[in-house]
Amino acid sequence: MIMQLHNLQRRIFNISSNADFGETALEIFNYQYNNNALYHNFIKCLGKDSSKIKTPYKIPFLPVEFFRNHKIISGDLPVEMIFKSSGTTGITPGKHFVNDLGLYEESFLKSFRLFYGEPEEYLIAALLPSNTEIEGSSLVYMADNLIKRSKNPHSGFYKSNIKDLILTIGKAKKEKQKVLLLGVSFALLDLAEIQSPDLSGVIVMETGGMKGRKKELTRSELHSILKEKLNVLSIHSEYGMTELMSQAYSKGDGIFYCPPWMKIIIRDLQDPLTLYNEPARTGGINIIDLANINSCSFIATGDLGMLHEDGGFEVLGRFDNSDIRGCNLLVD
Repeated sequence: MIMQLHNLQRRIFNISSNADFGETALEIFNYQYNNNALYHNFIKCLGKDSSKIKTPYKIPFLPVEFFRNHKIISGDLPVEMIFKSSGTTGITPGKHFVNDLGLYEESFLKSFRLFYGEPEEYLIAALLPSNTEIEGSSLVYMADNLIKRSKNPHSGFYKSNIKDLILTIGKAKKEKQKVLLLGVSFALLDLAEIQSPDLSGVIVMETGGMKGRKKELTRSELHSILKEKLNVLSIHSEYGMTELMSQAYSKGDGIFYCPPWMKIIIRDLQDPLTLYNEPARTGGINIIDLANINSCSFIATGDLGMLHEDGGFEVLGRFDNSDIRGCNLLVD
């Protein structure tokens, strides 16, 4: 089993075609079916015969809600860290039991380099709580790692020091340095509405996080305000989840693109076991994240979305109480 796991891990970040992705996804599915007791029971509960699953569009996707009440692990490696979702008041947060932080780091670094180049090229400023202020955030862990890899001494967390943030970015702009400002939506909105600094030339990237903190805005509304108040042409976005090991990125207009080892599949809103392989269909977002090999690589999210012809996707909102018919494993 260990040899099989190592061989699969080596292949994850060398995906070069759709055929290669499909083949690797099926091998990881079979590995997780055989080595993840909960996922195995979930598939059995649905009445699915694993031997008849020959394409990624036939693979059952585990509802993300399972991560709230179950320890979802493939294999028997020891847990290195538990990432927890921020959650909504009154709802049990999701937990991701990570037994290979090196794999997580490799995934987010390769993805960042694919879309933005080397983190060493940037001044990276984060409007996020630091890892000493919040425990178990996969987003903060990623931001902290990117900041440490930045060669700029002024890279860091600025949540409680907005004046220094504005001065630091202003100085970096004068010195023609690349600047990435990464922040949760409500913090960027506060910066825009209260301070309204001129961030022209800066990559401003929002990571979501409006729920429960301010009046709900659509992504389009949020980006419109941020562009006007911060004087930038576009707002970048990161799409990730506590339960995943990989991220998709948007460089504007809310259209996200995945790294080669990650894929979005849209599911039918009325029948969540029906998957679409054509674009322009609106439905639930299912994610294949091959880097999530030690947990579950096939997750049905609570997000509503749509695929585009070029492989990009939009996140159109959220819906609650998604129902996988014929299975009661979600009840703990």
